[in-house]
Amino acid sequence: MDAGFSIFDAHLDLAMNVRAGRDVRRPAAEQPAIGNEIATVGLPDLRAGRVTHVCPTIFCAPESDSPVGYRTPDEAFARAMEQLSIYYDWQQQGLMQAWPAPASDDYTVGLILLEGADPIRTPEDVPTFVKAGVRIVGLAWHATRYAGGTGEPGPLTPAGRELVLTLDEHNLIHDTSHLAEQSFWDLLKLTEGPIIASHSNARSLVGIDPGQRHLSDEMIRALIARDAVIGINFFDKFLLPHSQREKRRAALDDVVAHIRHVCDLAGDARHVGIGTDMDGGLGRDQIPQEIHTSAELQKLPAALSPYFSTDEIRQILHGNWFDFFTRNVPSCA
Repeated sequence: MDAGFSIFDAHLDLAMNVRAGRDVRRPAAEQPAIGNEIATVGLPDLRAGRVTHVCPTIFCAPESDSPVGYRTPDEAFARAMEQLSIYYDWQQQGLMQAWPAPASDDYTVGLILLEGADPIRTPEDVPTFVKAGVRIVGLAWHATRYAGGTGEPGPLTPAGRELVLTLDEHNLIHDTSHLAEQSFWDLLKLTEGPIIASHSNARSLVGIDPGQRHLSDEMIRALIARDAVIGINFFDKFLLPHSQREKRRAALDDVVAHIRHVCDLAGDARHVGIGTDMDGGLGRDQIPQEIHTSAELQKLPAALSPYFSTDEIRQILHGNWFDFFTRNVPSCA
């Protein structure tokens, strides 16, 4: 492969963008804007930026959050299957390969994340999702019947506790990124399985956080103690201190600040990566100003270099996620 740093982006809403009318097989510059969201991610951009591995999501918003959202668990299940078929088609076309395929200049390797367990109608659906390639599950986006979520605080529900145990039986990874704080702590007490935060930032740097979207230092320390990895989100409102959001654009230095904060709490650089979410209901004007598409993520090493060694930069950009999933992804196909 070409010289440069390999990158592992642990959160991209690729299938969601296809359902919204974009052809993610094309470069971002050839994709339509959606409202004020200028496209930032296409499969060619990922390859140009040496993004060798991604966690592409399955995401189904409820009707209460989207005019085209699902109304019933059966509808959510059907939409999840549609999105899974997109990734399957890309694999058949040689555009993406399923983990653990080796990295290549010709395709990106994907490891599928279910963002919000809404499509899991009952625990009996879990084997279906495992067989289809899902390896990571977050119980909530906003609140679901399983857990409290962003903007809607609450605990794990009885159904959520039952689902956690089933996910553990199938060796699936838990994603805490959208869990309400009470659900976060409930999950950590209930499961001994592997845990990540695919796209979360440091609450202490952002400040005001009534929706409980970000991780407190106590939560970060708890994830570190569980040998988790935390992916830093590139959404400007999740990077900037609350007092600066209306005054300036976010920059790569803000990404680096969140990375350094996790490393300071950990005492090393082994528990942080990136989960850019830079195509997840936001666009070019809502991410660090130096980045227009995934092709420009190779600007990150220079931003990190004043604070980290070359080996540490490799770990942050790729190695931490790669090592975590190598240890924890189930071998079943």
